[in-house]
Amino acid sequence: MNHRRLEKGFVHVYTGNGKGKTTAALGLALRAIGHGYRVFMLQFMKGSKEYGEIKAAEKYLPELTIVQSGLETFVDKENPSPEDIALARQGLDMARKVIMEGNYDLVILDEINVAVDFDLIPLDAVLDLIRNKPTHVELILTGRYAHPKIIKAADVVTEMHLINHPYYDGIEARKGIEY
Repeated sequence: MNHRRLEKGFVHVYTGNGKGKTTAALGLALRAIGHGYRVFMLQFMKGSKEYGEIKAAEKYLPELTIVQSGLETFVDKENPSPEDIALARQGLDMARKVIMEGNYDLVILDEINVAVDFDLIPLDAVLDLIRNKPTHVELILTGRYAHPKIIKAADVVTEMHLINHPYYDGIEARKGIEY
């Protein structure tokens, strides 16, 4: 298939405690698809097929490939399971392969900042991906706790700042809004 290529792909980091990091990445994915680009999203530390983006991609967006590399349960930062670590490392290997093959124009590594902060994957491996990605690949790294070295290596950094959220009033995550 012959499709458009970016002349110069940048590295974005969406981080912070506020809501909207994955949502912003998906908004950019939708915009890119509208202009004929192919998008790959790898979700670290997520394993539920209940996420609305997965359902939408399967039903409406064949140009958006989403792969999850995690369990359905939350990861214990102080004591991640061997399976959590193995899935994150497998995800990193897949991300590296997808990025280096260069068949996708926009690659989103969702929650990778958290995976680094939880020591599921090594910081140096992520920095290596940033340094060695093909020129035309736009790379998005999402998640809280972005490491200062990742922030320094990025071209675009956005920090979502939490001011208020219904969670504080006991409202649980809502289908179609938070996932």
